Amino acid sequence: MARMVGRDPDRPVPPSRSRTVAAAWADLSRGFGQRELWLQLGWQDIKQRYRRSTLGPLWITIATGAMALALGLLYSLLFQQDLGFFLPHVTVGLIVWGFISGCVRDGAQVFIENEGLIKQLPSALSVHVYRLVWRQLLFLAHNMIIWAILVAVFRPHLGWSFWLAVPGFALLVANGVWVTMFFGIVSTRYRDIAPLLDSLIQLVFYMTPIVWTTRTLQEQGGAVAQRARIAEINPLYHYLEIVRAPLTGQPLAAYHWWIVLACTAAGLLLALAAMRQWRSRVSYWV
Repeated sequence: MARMVGRDPDRPVPPSRSRTVAAAWADLSRGFGQRELWLQLGWQDIKQRYRRSTLGPLWITIATGAMALALGLLYSLLFQQDLGFFLPHVTVGLIVWGFISGCVRDGAQVFIENEGLIKQLPSALSVHVYRLVWRQLLFLAHNMIIWAILVAVFRPHLGWSFWLAVPGFALLVANGVWVTMFFGIVSTRYRDIAPLLDSLIQLVFYMTPIVWTTRTLQEQGGAVAQRARIAEINPLYHYLEIVRAPLTGQPLAAYHWWIVLACTAAGLLLALAAMRQWRSRVSYWV
């Protein structure tokens, strides 16, 4: 009588079975379960990048702080804004933007740069995504030192709403995963996507209220105030607000959360669809 043998988990899944949403979700789950691997690899990336450097990742913090101080002082004078409000606004905006742009730019190269590991290491494809998001999260944590300094200097009234930043950061990380996965797969197949994203992210920076505020337009009243609503078309504005408002002591409307949650759900579905269709081909494209 034939003996039933279970399928070897390390054996490649046939293409017909791998092109399902369940298989795509299983890859995300299995990759998260291998967290000891991507946590170590992400930390090693930072150590390797700043090897023989005395300050290490603090160079990113110094650069971000210098840029925030320069832009905050300049635009607070140009827009006649209170420095105690405007400088934290710019600083937190730059910190969050660094995480978002890092996931987009580096995410477009995540599988291309890990060609050797993808072909030789029998692990889930999502391991490389978690590794990149973890690395960007470490950079963000270093940059939060600047925010702590501003809180000590300006002493904003944070209140209980400060804790809303925690789910805000969690949503940023969740979006970082799907953004990295989606653009990583698409950019591996179409190599022109990466330089295009690099140019677009610079353009979107100026379209997002980071070095300017919607309050500046609203204070002018009339038709100018109505134009402030144009900024709300940009979904990245809402991603910034769910973190920036709690960290700077500013009021946060509930609709920002609903927009971010809707974009997160849509993005995860988009990433799962891309994984279902092309996940098994990434190793051949790199």
